[in-house]
Formats: sequence, C-alpha cells, structure tokens
Amino acid sequence: MILGIIRGATVQNVLPVIEATLSGGIKDIELTLNSPDALEQIRIVAKKYKIGAGTVLNKTEAEQAVKAGASFIVSPIADEETIIFCVKHGIPIYPGALTPSEVFRAWELGATMVKVFPVKSVGGPDYIKELKGPFNNIKLLACGGVRSDNIREYFKAGAEAVAVGSSIFSKELMDAGKYSEIEKRVKELVAAGKYSGNTPH
Repeated sequence: MILGIIRGATVQNVLPVIEATLSGGIKDIELTLNSPDALEQIRIVAKKYKIGAGTVLNKTEAEQAVKAGASFIVSPIADEETIIFCVKHGIPIYPGALTPSEVFRAWELGATMVKVFPVKSVGGPDYIKELKGPFNNIKLLACGGVRSDNIREYFKAGAEAVAVGSSIFSKELMDAGKYSEIEKRVKELVAAGKYSGNTPH
C-alpha cells in the first residue's frame, strides 16, 4: 500500500487534487487535520471517494473526522484513547510510533498497521529491517522521507506500506492548480515501488 498525505489543500482544490492522485494510482489518501477547513474538505471528498483523516492527535479529533466522513484514521502518535476508539468502532487506525516499545504497544492495542515516523531520521529502510527482526508479525507503514528513488528499498526491508507527502503534494503545485504534474509524480512513485514482493496496491 502507498498512502498519500495531502496537507495544505483547500476546499476549492481538494477534489481535483484527490482525483489526480487516484488517476496516478494511489488509492489510499489522507487529508491532514492541521490543514485549513480540514473537516469540510473531508466532507466534500467523502461524498464521492473513500478518504482518511491524518494528523489526528486525540479521540475527539478522531470522532470529528469520522463524523465528517473519514473512513480511516492516521496519527503521528500512538494515543491509546484514539486507538481504542477506532478498534471499538471498526475503523482502521494507523498510529505513529518510533521506538520498539512504542511500535509493540501500538500493535498490542489493535493498530491496523503501525506508522514508523519519522523513519528517515533513524535510518530509513535499515531501521524497518531491524524492527522486522523481532516484529516480523507487526505490519509497518514507513513514513518520513519516502521518495521515488528509495521507495523500493522500504518494501524490500519489509514495510507493508509507505506514506508520501510533500515531495508529491506540494502546496505550490496544489495552489497553482498543476494537477497533471501531481498525477505524473504519483505515477512515477507507483512505478518505482513495484517489484516482486510486497507489491504496493
């Protein structure tokens, strides 16, 4: 799986950005709650497409996002109340963790997949490979510094998924309405990530 992180879109451009992303081949997309009018953006997109909410920091934000139409929740942290809420209501939850203890705890609480963030700062693919030693049964989502030129290394290291943000969904491209460029970058990333193994979908 490749997860697209869209931060800084607007209610005016969010739909064409989403559509360019889907056309490029990324089907799992989050809109971050620290964007202006994020809940309204989720409401707009959820009428037509499956969408997730990102940068969710607590249970209240998770509840608001789900009410707006978010079908999954992504967080930079492993907030226990948020994870438990999502598990209880059958909502996929991707909490952030970094240390082995945090990764294990998030998984034990019922995470759908644990987002290893910021993975670039602690060794990138090598760190994913190290975590997979003791935690071969824990599904990991690599986030932070994933690009077309290194995505394959993350999958080879054992990541079940990767997340990509500003390297593709830059505010400049979105504000300028350069949706074809976003689609092109998405296609390049998806093509770069394909190999025989944990093939992204």
